[in-house]
Formats: sequence, C-alpha cells, structure tokens
Amino acid sequence: MEVHTRQLQYFIAVAEELSFTRAAQRLHVSQQGLSTQIKQLEQTMDVVLFSRTTRNVELTAAGTVFLQDVRGALTGLDVAVERARSFHRGEQDRLVLGALEGAALTLTEPILSMFRQRHPGITVELRHFTYEDPSAGLITGSVDVAIARRPFVDNGVHFERLFAEPLMVMVPTTHRLAGRTEVFVHELLDEPLLGAATTDPVWNAFWELNAFRGGAPAPVVSRSNSLLEELHKVATGVGVVLTVACARWIPFPGVRLLPIVDAPPNEVAVGWRAAQESALVRSFVEVARSVRDTHPELLALLQEPDFTDCSVPPHL
Repeated sequence: MEVHTRQLQYFIAVAEELSFTRAAQRLHVSQQGLSTQIKQLEQTMDVVLFSRTTRNVELTAAGTVFLQDVRGALTGLDVAVERARSFHRGEQDRLVLGALEGAALTLTEPILSMFRQRHPGITVELRHFTYEDPSAGLITGSVDVAIARRPFVDNGVHFERLFAEPLMVMVPTTHRLAGRTEVFVHELLDEPLLGAATTDPVWNAFWELNAFRGGAPAPVVSRSNSLLEELHKVATGVGVVLTVACARWIPFPGVRLLPIVDAPPNEVAVGWRAAQESALVRSFVEVARSVRDTHPELLALLQEPDFTDCSVPPHL
C-alpha cells in the first residue's frame, strides 16, 4: 500500500483544523491540491476518513482511530531518522529529563514505561532539581525535556499541560487554623510565610499569593529548598507554607495540611525549549499526552483529591 508521509501530514492538518481552507493555509499549499491528496489517501486505504458537507468537515469513526495511530507512526519515523543521524555522528542515544520533587506523581511511572517501550535503545537520564531552579533545567538548557510546575519565568519554553493540583497550606498542629477542614486565602495573608529558595519572580509571586495582596509584600520569614525542609520548619513553628495536594501523602509529625478553597490550582506540565526540540523530545511529549488522555482515573485522583485520605498515593 503506497501511503506517503506527505499525505499523512496533510490528513493530520485537516483533522486538527476540521477545515480544508485553514489546513491549506497552515501547510502553505493550495486547497485543491490538499483535497486531492486526501481523496487519494482515502482511495488507497479504501476508507472514508472525513465526513464533508458544504459547511462542515468532521472525522469519521475510522478517521478518529486513524488519527491516533498516525501521530504515533510519524513520531516513530522522526525518531528513527534522528537515531540514524545520531549513530552517524557517533553520539550516544539518551534523553535528559528534568523534574522537581514528585515529577508527574502517579503519571510518572506510566509515562516512563511507555517511552521505554517505544524506544528500548534510548537511555533516559533523570535529573532532580530543587526549588533553586523551578524550571527543572529548562531555562539553563541542561535538560532536553522536563516535568515542571508552572508558573515560572519560561521564555522560549513550550508546554503540554498534564493536570492541575489544588493548593493546600501546611500549618503547625498548634496553629489557630489547625482544627479547620479548609481555609480561605484571606485568612493566610498575614501569616509568617515560608518562601522558596529561588530568585524566579514569577514562581515566588504564585506561591506567595501576591495576586491577593494588592501590591503589599508577602511576609516571608524564611526560604526553603525542598518539601522536607519546609515540613521541618512548619513543624517547629517558623511559619506556614503553600503546597499542593500530594503533600498529604507525606504525613509529618506536628504538621497539619488544609485545602485552600479559593486559591488557583498549580499546573504540572511537560516543558521543552523550542531551540532544543528533537524527535525524541517530540516523542516524549506525545507519550505524556497519551498517558494523560488514557488514564482519566488517575487525573481525577490528582485534580479532585479526597482530602480525608492522607494515605499513600494510588497506583495503577
């Protein structure tokens, strides 16, 4: 069966745009030429991929299935070309992955497992970063791709969103709010706050609730480099600290975690620098997207957690 990569790229463009006009503009080809290529592809496969009317273009059921498989096939082809070039240059095949504490939580293992299954000859080098570099190596260019928490200064970085986690506050068990089941942002604005040991202004503004302070500075009394350091400081009464829902999986003596009802969630995303994009990076992003889309039960547990459950995290 003679199916050409150009036809597959044209098919993806039309499937994503659901418009032959917009797809042609995106591909910088004529609409007539694009339509001809799609018809030839359908004739070759003996399958109708699009349902067309004078006003709408929609994927058929067969087209929807084909789109999922074609994306992976083209990514695999890109990776094969990249690997051949790498061997020709005598370079080692590896992907450097940056991550903060917890990475993508319960999505991390299935993402890495699927990527290794697709690329058994590729070494994944995992590098852990502290709060000193919230970008997990993206800004310095020391990693190829990273699992990071937004927001931070991200010039030149692209993202694929995985999920968003609710915010919580850690307080000492002797704190005036410790007996509550939830709190509001305005109840925390005067609390002595533990900040992060980073100079990233965007990161600090988010975790110090600057959007709610009307221009007033946050009362930061100490800065920490890790979750463990924060837990110790909170337990000894140094201050309170904002964190995310997964922190409930690390019970710590003297610390109480409370959901913040009206705080914005924290986004976990795969990030990569446009200047360092490669076939392997694109494949990793595609794998992360696939795992995200095929594990709604894990996403629900991460985005809408049961705050009464402070046990170990759920597993597949």
